[in-house]
Amino acid sequence: MGTRQPQQKEHYMRNYIKLSLFVMVGLIQTIQAQEEDKKDIGTETVTVVKAYAPSISDAFKIKSVPTLNDSIVLQKKPISYSIFSVPVASTFTPAKGKASGVKKTPAPKLFNSSASIGLGNYNNALVDFYTSRALNRDERLDISLNHYSSRGDIPTSALDNVFYNSKLDANYSKYDRYLSWGANVGFQHQMYNWYGIPNGYYTEELVNSIDEKQNYFNVHAGAHIKMEDSFFKGADLLLRRFWDATNSAENRAVLKPTFEAPIGDEMLTIKAEFDYLGGVFKNAPVSNDTKDPETKYSFLQVGVNPNIQIVNDDITLNLGATFVYGMDIENKGNNFYVYPKVTGSYRLVDDLAIVYGGIEGGLKQNSFYGYVEENPYVSPTLEIQPTDQQYDGYIGIKGQLLSNLSYNLKGSYTAENRKPLFMLNPENTNRTDKKGYYYGNSFQVFYDDVRTLGIFGELNVDVNRNFSIGINAEAFDYDTETGNPAWNLPSFTSSLFLDYQIDEQWYMGANLFFVGERDDVYSVATPGSLPSDFTMTPVTLKSYFDANAHVGYRFNQQLSVFAKANNIANKNYMRWNNFKVQGFQVLAGATYKFDL
Repeated sequence: MGTRQPQQKEHYMRNYIKLSLFVMVGLIQTIQAQEEDKKDIGTETVTVVKAYAPSISDAFKIKSVPTLNDSIVLQKKPISYSIFSVPVASTFTPAKGKASGVKKTPAPKLFNSSASIGLGNYNNALVDFYTSRALNRDERLDISLNHYSSRGDIPTSALDNVFYNSKLDANYSKYDRYLSWGANVGFQHQMYNWYGIPNGYYTEELVNSIDEKQNYFNVHAGAHIKMEDSFFKGADLLLRRFWDATNSAENRAVLKPTFEAPIGDEMLTIKAEFDYLGGVFKNAPVSNDTKDPETKYSFLQVGVNPNIQIVNDDITLNLGATFVYGMDIENKGNNFYVYPKVTGSYRLVDDLAIVYGGIEGGLKQNSFYGYVEENPYVSPTLEIQPTDQQYDGYIGIKGQLLSNLSYNLKGSYTAENRKPLFMLNPENTNRTDKKGYYYGNSFQVFYDDVRTLGIFGELNVDVNRNFSIGINAEAFDYDTETGNPAWNLPSFTSSLFLDYQIDEQWYMGANLFFVGERDDVYSVATPGSLPSDFTMTPVTLKSYFDANAHVGYRFNQQLSVFAKANNIANKNYMRWNNFKVQGFQVLAGATYKFDL
């Protein structure tokens, strides 16, 4: 034990010396490095091979909580809770909430067919049938049949006034995304009597020898086509054959193509028209001493109407003109016409006031068919000429004073050459061929150059969604080239209408109209004399007022009944000279809708 302790001391001494030497060497090197830092050690480029990417080590926490041995710390006393429950009587029972649903109105069932029939005094009869069938998704066929007739008697007339009008039409249409087209065909038969002879004017024997019936027949066919995304927008075609019981006949063909082309930001529309009319009247005018010669007519019109529409905020303008080349083929006369076609509107105060105006013109193709539609008592001895409407200038203001009150005021001035005016044919009992229109009971067409100044006003009120009423009035002043009155044209007209849907079943409506005085002339033909030398008596037709009304009741979606009353005032006024109308008329019937 004693020898081991000195050896351990020597060993510790040697290690201490080594450590001391190592510390001294380190201190000397450190002092030398500090001395060198004071000198210029130069620059050196260091290239970093790898960017420094530090990492975060997970922290650790002390897993034991130290305890405090402090007598000052207060000790928490345990607390016990108790609830004193008292029952409360209650009769309230909350109701479960339920969303309020919107009651839907069932969509009305649509039927593709309907039929109406009605009967009334004067032996009036009405038949109306219509059906529309979808052949498939893109094709449809519509067929309609209409008939209205009367076999009543007018006590003041010496001749029967029977008339009827029957019409059958069929229309086929096909709709595609970029192209739609269709075709139609129809037939019409009308019968009217030249009954404008008062009682006691002729002997009973002569009256019994007069055949006053006239029959008109009309067959027409047409087609139309419309295109999208094309400069050719569409076209309409009409072919018509019209003739009567006296061997008068007329043919007409009308083609109207339409083209569109963009010009900058606007669109140029070009409408062309090719209109051919030709016919013959086998009998000479009533003023002639004989039925010869016959009258032929033939016209061709070729027109083009370029038009550009400009829409800018509250202003809309249509700028265009109509160029027409008219040919009188029968008389070998040709003329070129240029007409204005300019219209526009300006929204002055929103919908309260919109100012509009325009000046337009055109060459109107008059026809035997058109004259019959306006006055069925014309004689089959007419002179047919086109009307040169040089211009029709108008300016007006329209708008809505209230949400349910609208108005329209307009003033116009029209200049027309060869305007057709209906004038009573002369009485010519000297003709040897017995016709039913030689006795001052038919009308001719008299052409005159007429300037017309007109003022028009209209007011419409929608009292509510079920009741609407409207009134309009128009006054005219005529200036003729010949100095004659504007035959059979009134100087004032007015009308009032109303429609009232009383409830889901009942509905009614009314129409009242007033026509002012008109001028005509009664003449007697003198053999071998010119019409200007005939004995003439001016006639002024009194103004008249007419009131019509209708009422209906719907039992269900399919069956309804109706009643119509015409000429409620029971006035036998004259629409045309010597042609009095029937008095108070009542017609009642029913309408039934169904699927066919």
